[in-house]
Amino acid sequence: MKKASNFLVSLLVIIFILSCAPREIQPPPKPAKIAIVLGAGSSKGFAHIGVLKILESNKIPLHMIIGTSAGSFVGSLYAYGYNAFELQKLSFAIEKDDIIDLTIPDNGFIKGERLEGFINRMLKKTPMEKLKIPFYAVATDIKSGREIVFGNGNTGAAVRASCSIPGIFRPANISGKVYVDGGVVSPVAVEAARRLGADVVIAVDISSDVDSSVPKGTIETILQSINIMYSKLSAIQLSKADIVIQPKVGYIENADFSKRHEATLEGEKAALEGEKAALEALPEIQEIVNKLRQDGRLN
Repeated sequence: MKKASNFLVSLLVIIFILSCAPREIQPPPKPAKIAIVLGAGSSKGFAHIGVLKILESNKIPLHMIIGTSAGSFVGSLYAYGYNAFELQKLSFAIEKDDIIDLTIPDNGFIKGERLEGFINRMLKKTPMEKLKIPFYAVATDIKSGREIVFGNGNTGAAVRASCSIPGIFRPANISGKVYVDGGVVSPVAVEAARRLGADVVIAVDISSDVDSSVPKGTIETILQSINIMYSKLSAIQLSKADIVIQPKVGYIENADFSKRHEATLEGEKAALEGEKAALEALPEIQEIVNKLRQDGRLN
């Protein structure tokens, strides 16, 4: 009986010691960051609004927005807080004089000052680092040919630089450096999203579906040539995205803002194609989001 009692005491002492021993504490799962990369593609950028509308209505969380050219225009407004429906309404109300300031052709015939002013006015001069969703605009340093990712400072200036299509917009000058459209080097900036810490990248490519019609004028020729360049370059980065959404916007003509009805009609077509393409990708996106939630990496 005494032996049994001693054994029980020893067992209790061992259990007590083991319970007091330091145990390795597993850190909580790292929160996942989902980035949406909005690609370049001139006025076909209306398609981005349709994509955002589907993601928003299905409560897909977005923790980061990276935009190039037209993608930076749409992305900056969304990052500020306009929802997708407000963006669509806004896009149909934009007049030519809101964003286009023609000048004597000299390294471009659009100055870009009105575009910069429009963004800053709509964002109430909110700098990039204070937007509701972290936002980055991709431009090209014309001197070095390097991809430049703006993430703080004057939002309108960054968007202007990202949208400065060579031959159409005058290059943007920021702090003594000269920038042109980010699509020259990075039409769909998936690699930039990864560098910025994105765990999941949803890439929206509006350049791969190239219009096969013959351009009718100088501007259309420039834009179609640039879209062809975009489509070739974007393929390099799209393979590194988790989800690729490619609205079928090749048949949509570049909107002429001087023709209000036609511009609105083309914008509606592009937005609808964005919605269609996003709906096709939605099951795959939801699968990724659900897995992250199960793993405790998303609220």
